[in-house]
Order: sequence, then C-alpha cells, then structure tokens
Amino acid sequence: MPDTERLWLARREYGDESLVELVYASPDGSRRLIKNLSAHLLRSTTVTAAIDADPEAAEPVGSEALRREYAAEVDRLRETHDPDDPV
Repeated sequence: MPDTERLWLARREYGDESLVELVYASPDGSRRLIKNLSAHLLRSTTVTAAIDADPEAAEPVGSEALRREYAAEVDRLRETHDPDDPV
C-alpha cells in the first residue's frame, strides 16, 4: 500500500455552527476524507486543490450517485488546477 493517496477537493459545505466541511475524494470518487474546519481557522489556512493523505484515513463512499458526483468534480478541478493551487 502506498504511503499517501492523492485526494482532490470535491465539495465545500458551510455548516450552521461556523464550521466548514471540506470533502477530498479519490479521482474515481470511491474514497473520501472529510475535514471540518472552523470558519476562523479557514481564514488563516490555505485550502489546496489536492492533498496527500494517509490511505487509511480515507473512507469508502457507499452511494453510487455520490461517487459519480465526486468523480465529476475531481475531473473538473484536475483540468484547471495543480494539486498545490489554492482554491
């Protein structure tokens, strides 16, 4: 198993409690890693188009529709951004 897995930003959602949920997904949409950041922390953090994560930290995506949604967004992002680009 590789040391890291490249995951791409597939969704950003703003919650009710000043939290922002960032969903990074594998290119095929089958695996995801969810990060919750406070809006305050987000202002001082650079969100990049992709991250390299521990493969064991990513979870399987059960819904086929969600996998397709993530994969489509990852494709769009990969066409326009390098992994380290701020988004």
